[in-house]
Amino acid sequence: MGTVLGCFQCRLIVYDEIMDWSSISQQLSAALGRPFQVERESSIGGGCINAAWRIEGGGQHYFVKLNSANRLDMFAAEMEGLQAMAAADAIRVPEPICYGAAGAQSFLVMEYLELGGGGGNVMAEFGRQMSGLHRHTRADFGWSRDNTIGSTHQPNTPEHDWLTFWRQQRLGFQLELAARAGAGGRLLNKGDKLLDGMGAFFTDYQPVASALHGDLWSGNYAILHNGEAVIFDPAFYFGDREADLAMTELFGGFGRDFYAAYSEAWPLDSGYPVRKTLYNLYHILNHFTMFGGGYGSQAESMIDRLLGEIH
Repeated sequence: MGTVLGCFQCRLIVYDEIMDWSSISQQLSAALGRPFQVERESSIGGGCINAAWRIEGGGQHYFVKLNSANRLDMFAAEMEGLQAMAAADAIRVPEPICYGAAGAQSFLVMEYLELGGGGGNVMAEFGRQMSGLHRHTRADFGWSRDNTIGSTHQPNTPEHDWLTFWRQQRLGFQLELAARAGAGGRLLNKGDKLLDGMGAFFTDYQPVASALHGDLWSGNYAILHNGEAVIFDPAFYFGDREADLAMTELFGGFGRDFYAAYSEAWPLDSGYPVRKTLYNLYHILNHFTMFGGGYGSQAESMIDRLLGEIH
């Protein structure tokens, strides 16, 4: 499974150390319950965060993500997120096999998937499958562990009230990070006003805690050769399903059939067109924290639109 670049601005990932494929082979063998030895490895690029490799041996092949050793917990959370989405039995995800440390690197090994299908009603089926994932619900918002959104820490402390969760663990948290990253006082002051008035968007709408991919943009899904959609690179948690749908609209790439089929399976609330800006603000603030630049002015513009809806 190849990894598509996950952002519009990326930092090149370079490893100066010799990769410890022997250690990865040993740990993968233990996870598989059968011997495996890396005989051939090939770089297949990567995204903003990780390097990606295809490894082969004995007629078997796997997809490996690599990062520095201090990113081990990130891979542990990603593995659990993939397992949580798979447990919903709604949409294909790559099977995670093991994660661990090998020398100066941490790694995550998954099944290798051949990408490159399309056509027919694949996007409509993808929309229906996402509605199925979102119907996998629980009582509290958040998750059993924190994880990452991109390379940024994402808190997921369980919370029964969605408004409190989004205010404190999503927008409030990102505004704190933005302040540390040098955001201007005007953006931060407007952000505080939005946090105070955010309840206006939920007067007639009570979301359920749905299983979310959490970072569902076009670089985090693909179509397999058999025409099946697959989603990967999750920032998993339980939240308002609208947050996933909003992210699909942020950079495009899903198409009319996807949304029509999703809405037919589970219609969206009439307030979604306004709330999607509230949800996408989280991602734009995160882009500002990671990359700076024009994302700050974009975030401020989004906050202005939302404040205009409140007053």
